[in-house]
Amino acid sequence: MAVEMHAGLVSEGGSKLKMLPTYIDRLPDGHERGLYYAVDLGGTNFRVLRVQLGGLEGRVIKQEYEEVAIPPELMLGTSEQLFDFIAKELVSFVAREGQDFRLHAGQNREIGFTFSFPVKQTAVNSGTLLQWTKGFKVNDAVGEDVVAALQRGIERRGYKMRIAALVNDTVGTLAGGRYWNNDVMIGVILGTGTNACYVERAEAVSKWAGDIPKSGEMVINMEWGNFWSSHLPRTYVDESLDNESLNPGEYGFEKMISGMYLGDCVRRVLVRMAQEACIFGTPVPHKLLEAFSLMTPDMSKMHHDDSSDLKVVAEVLKRVYGIQNTTVGIRKIVVAVCDTVCQRGARLAAAGIVGILKKIGRDGSAANGVIKRNTFEQSDMNGFHDEVPVHYTSGGRTVVAMDGGLYEHYTKFRNYMQEAVVELLGEGSKNVVIELSKDGSGIGAALLAASHAEYVIS
Repeated sequence: MAVEMHAGLVSEGGSKLKMLPTYIDRLPDGHERGLYYAVDLGGTNFRVLRVQLGGLEGRVIKQEYEEVAIPPELMLGTSEQLFDFIAKELVSFVAREGQDFRLHAGQNREIGFTFSFPVKQTAVNSGTLLQWTKGFKVNDAVGEDVVAALQRGIERRGYKMRIAALVNDTVGTLAGGRYWNNDVMIGVILGTGTNACYVERAEAVSKWAGDIPKSGEMVINMEWGNFWSSHLPRTYVDESLDNESLNPGEYGFEKMISGMYLGDCVRRVLVRMAQEACIFGTPVPHKLLEAFSLMTPDMSKMHHDDSSDLKVVAEVLKRVYGIQNTTVGIRKIVVAVCDTVCQRGARLAAAGIVGILKKIGRDGSAANGVIKRNTFEQSDMNGFHDEVPVHYTSGGRTVVAMDGGLYEHYTKFRNYMQEAVVELLGEGSKNVVIELSKDGSGIGAALLAASHAEYVIS
């Protein structure tokens, strides 16, 4: 992971990791004041949010949000229709601003826009849409600046608001975590999909052609779901899942670790067992052969079943597949498969996080800011270990801000992941903390609007 990160920073297309500069060079630190808005578009619903910030003493004084479902026809319509609808809902939300929310004198309303689709960022507040995912197909928006599209929608409604920052949900998670804790350096989402971003030294981004920002730092959106390496242990399960997925050959790492796919990995192993060892009798239950029919929440339910006769496992097999009268022995096999797939995914995610820590010199080989020479073999990393850690704060602690339903709700996944981080870092793990940073994509975007605002309140 660390080697591929290096390659992706050096040149466009140098790695399966896109390593996209986000143009975000200052993260919120708690000093921000005033009223800020966020629009969060990441799927079939979008959210509008406002937050009143009171600086270090007040922090988040008050926040309100609303969730709006996007009419299905707009997900397949034109760009103008979609962004007009979002602007209309935003403007109506602004119109209901209560007494507790106040702009400071001279302050315009500024917005952070979380847009969780692949974008080629061209400035902190502009970016062109590369492709739609998640069931959207608004064809005339592809190649268009999504900020300009939303800005036009707002202006058509006669409102004066400025979009100050365009961010993806992972960057929002990083910003939301950093606002409360200065040691946060990495943001990771482990949910239906997965991604990571982190704070990099700007001069380490060789492919960056622009000026080096004053802060000397740049947040990098890794798009780590697309990571691939010959070191990843690929099985028949991964190959068949990839072939039957919507994007064969892409996002191989995501297919091994994220919530969208773990359940299907389990199903594929069970199919092979059913075919070769008749664990569910003959013939193989028809529904079991259906791709993506076992969802990860059902896998998690079976995995966490602690009843003596595994009755939750029996219930899930019956409800999802119509499989009845399994023995406790067979149910134990099903739990063991869930455990293996979960453990593999969690340990790979942990290895990814440790790869990032290695890359930024925060894996414990530079504990407490005292640089020690790398103890691991240089050839192993081709020397791709940054000797200068990105600004150390309190005694070299590094915090990873995590969000996403898989990490939050799948307890055994979370525990396996944390154990693997400790195992990989050894002594260095004492300086690394992984914490849940919920809802970063909403409030994180508003905080980034504040840290990139035109009008800074002294």
